Amino acid sequence: MPRIIQQTVILHGPAEQLYDMYLDAKIHGEITGSPVQISREAGAEFHAFNKMLLGKMLHVIPGRLIVQSWRAAHWKSEDLDSTLILTFWPEGENCRIELVHVNVPDHDFDDANQGWEKYYWIPWRAYLEGKGRQSKDE
Repeated sequence: MPRIIQQTVILHGPAEQLYDMYLDAKIHGEITGSPVQISREAGAEFHAFNKMLLGKMLHVIPGRLIVQSWRAAHWKSEDLDSTLILTFWPEGENCRIELVHVNVPDHDFDDANQGWEKYYWIPWRAYLEGKGRQSKDE
């Protein structure tokens, strides 16, 4: 049975800047360490992690909201596409990102739930601290 992931993370920086970072293919790829195709246009396809994640942009509200359909390449054909909702909330010099990820297949729930921390929140924090910008020679 599909499940729902709900997470809240605080990252340093203005909400609009973090929103823009997520939707900038170059920066998104630098954060995750893998090429990303992404757009701000509803209906546009996106992929990440060497096409291990695929989906479409469903809706955006500049600086505040991103809604995407998501599908992992290893999901079963009968699994529904999931829906990802990210909202960006200013909190002083920080931003609170609230994530709701709906229709995550039960067989992938634990990996997807932990994956947000491992593949997004930890590297994004490192990137914001400057660690993600170091050259490979360092």
